[in-house]
Amino acid sequence: MTPIMLELLIRSLWETILMTVASGVISLVAGLPLGLALVVTARGGIAENLWINRGLGAVINGFRSVPFIILLVALIPLTRLIVGTALGTWAAIVPLAIAATPYYARIAEVSLREVDRGLIDAVRAMGGNRWTIIREVLVPEALPGIVAGFTVTLVTLIGASAMAGAIGAGGLGDLAIRYGYQRFETSVMIAVVAVLIVLVCGIQWFGDRLVAKLDRR
Repeated sequence: MTPIMLELLIRSLWETILMTVASGVISLVAGLPLGLALVVTARGGIAENLWINRGLGAVINGFRSVPFIILLVALIPLTRLIVGTALGTWAAIVPLAIAATPYYARIAEVSLREVDRGLIDAVRAMGGNRWTIIREVLVPEALPGIVAGFTVTLVTLIGASAMAGAIGAGGLGDLAIRYGYQRFETSVMIAVVAVLIVLVCGIQWFGDRLVAKLDRR
């Protein structure tokens, strides 16, 4: 691989990391409250409201049912409104975050539902309000699952960011398409695949170690 291609590979790796981290943080900040809302408003929840629960669930399922490549194109007007352009790394963060948020919300919901009901009832019996239950029971007890789910979300976002490269979002996907596929440079394709494998394995390893540490608390 030439020095120029190596420089392009490093730049593309940085763009992929930027897209993944930025959209991942947004999905965490927005998705966790959505997951909490789904749990607390469900039947038998601490703030039961089936109308809100079903409406929120329908919206989340609606976004999750749209394939990412279609969502990527459909959100071009919104992306232009927010970022000012539909091309480039920053533009890709908008659809990536919107696609990842409902995905992570469902993962967080599953983890939160697994919290022992007896703990919730015990806090209720001691006079704890809804916010106390969320802050002291639901989130702390579900934290290993929440972190594990976020790790899976980040790995999924890496794949989605590579897909976003098909419409000029930059990153490793764009490099693989423009040079590895369109110009038949096999070495570039192999290098991109190898970097993606290392990146995914690194994120998964770090996430697994963090989950194991939280489980030992």
